Amino acid sequence: MRGSGLNNEMSSLPNRIWRWLATGFFFALFGIGGLLLSLIWFNLLRLVIRRPDRLHRMTLNSIRSSFRFFLGGLRLVGVMDYRFTGDEKFQQDAGCLIVANHPSLLDYVILASQMPRCDCIVKQALLQNPFLSGVIKAAGYLVNSGSDALLQACETRLKAGGTLLIFPEGTRTVPGEPMTLQRGAANIALRANCDVRIVHITCQPPMLTKRGKWYQIPPVKPQFVITVADKVKAEDFLNESDLSPALAARRLTQHLRNELMRGNTQDNEK
Repeated sequence: MRGSGLNNEMSSLPNRIWRWLATGFFFALFGIGGLLLSLIWFNLLRLVIRRPDRLHRMTLNSIRSSFRFFLGGLRLVGVMDYRFTGDEKFQQDAGCLIVANHPSLLDYVILASQMPRCDCIVKQALLQNPFLSGVIKAAGYLVNSGSDALLQACETRLKAGGTLLIFPEGTRTVPGEPMTLQRGAANIALRANCDVRIVHITCQPPMLTKRGKWYQIPPVKPQFVITVADKVKAEDFLNESDLSPALAARRLTQHLRNELMRGNTQDNEK
């Protein structure tokens, strides 16, 4: 377990103003940092590292380190806090699909800061973002273009030992609304016949939600709790002889939904 304990005391007005200013600063820093990585650091790496596999590894390590620096800054100035439970399990997840719920804009940053390797599927629209497109291309993230080729690319990445992170809801959770999962994660897991690691994320009070703006500061400092749970074996659904591929994907999706909802219920009761 990592991180500090939770603090539910109501913050003062000066504290809220400070968190509002600091949030704006770090929001801008994230974009500028992505631009600097793309224009300067990744180009320097390409000049000194010739082996493609080593260059890719160093690129991912650079992204992970920058995320840790970013989150450390957010914690240091009191914008938010977070703690992991069971994050050592990530060391066992080469060739594994990681699925997590998605309450906040920071979820990917938090998970990628702790995973030894994090391949990711990103929206095609992000390639038009001048602050992030260079990072996406350098990291070799898979782009969700809606084509069947994505399934093949995911299978290839997983069978090569990658660790693929997916938020199966497809977008950030809307607080208070039921969780709905798309079947993409199940289809990938069944096609690659890989294990699926379940990760539960809670954030209280909510921060950077789908309908929330960065400047809408919660009344108290948000606390993220990330619980790395057990794995689900895709082969258990493939081996049910009465299932067609479509029905297997449907049942696996329902199982993943139940696991993600059960984890969030347990976290909220703590």
